[in-house]
Amino acid sequence: MARADSPVVAVARRPRSRRTWRRIRQQVSVALLALLFLFPLLVMLSTAFKTPTDVFSSPPTLLPREWTLDNFAQAFEQIPVWRYLANTLFVSGMSILGTVVSCPLVAYALAKVRWRGARPLLILVLATMMLPPQVTLIPLFLVWNGLDATNSYLPLIVPTFLGTPFFIFMIRQFLLAVPDELIEAARLDGASEFRTYATIVLPLARPAIVTAAIFQFVWAWTDFLNPLIYLNDESTYTLSIGLYAFFGENDVAWGPLMAACAMFTLPAVIIFLIGQKFFIGGASAGALK
Repeated sequence: MARADSPVVAVARRPRSRRTWRRIRQQVSVALLALLFLFPLLVMLSTAFKTPTDVFSSPPTLLPREWTLDNFAQAFEQIPVWRYLANTLFVSGMSILGTVVSCPLVAYALAKVRWRGARPLLILVLATMMLPPQVTLIPLFLVWNGLDATNSYLPLIVPTFLGTPFFIFMIRQFLLAVPDELIEAARLDGASEFRTYATIVLPLARPAIVTAAIFQFVWAWTDFLNPLIYLNDESTYTLSIGLYAFFGENDVAWGPLMAACAMFTLPAVIIFLIGQKFFIGGASAGALK
């Protein structure tokens, strides 16, 4: 048996110590990178609890010298937060409904139904993902304006009921891993195509569908460009353009503004944390095929 201070044991310890130090360096690097991305969020939360004197103090401090909740009260007084919140929840909820109704149905047709146009349609869906939204912005506005649907929520909601290419592709990739034998057995038992889809495919595709719903909620909740273009009446504003209007029409009260931004950010963070396991599982499973 080799002694503890023998050269053999010393050589065996070196790779282990190197792996330990490499792991420590990796964890420290990840922590610093996470702190870099979290720093703006920390500044926002800190400013939301600062007094006006602390906000403009020199030198600036990250943590408030004196904690206060007055900024949140002033935000509710100066900004119609509840109305903007209700509008945003309505748009986000209907967008999620449109996504979970349309996208899995199209994905199932492209993944598990054998028909001649499946491959060309899939290529067309993928091709639309390559177009930046700025390319179709003016034509879509002309279409909705011709339908007299501007200054309403229709341009924000109806497109989700027609399918989103990214979600269609993601759910399709997930459904490719579903065994064909399950679907064939249901068909042999006399189940219709829609019943097979509703009772067998949808429960199995729940991780991918929840992932798509989380993505859609975050996109609709934080969307700024589309509400800015289509909504003109202040009573229909969502939170994103409501905060922008408050920022542009009033002197910048950083405390109440950061308090409103904190309330605007919190629901998206909570939804992401609640659905994180579905988000990770659905995204990774959709990329395995």
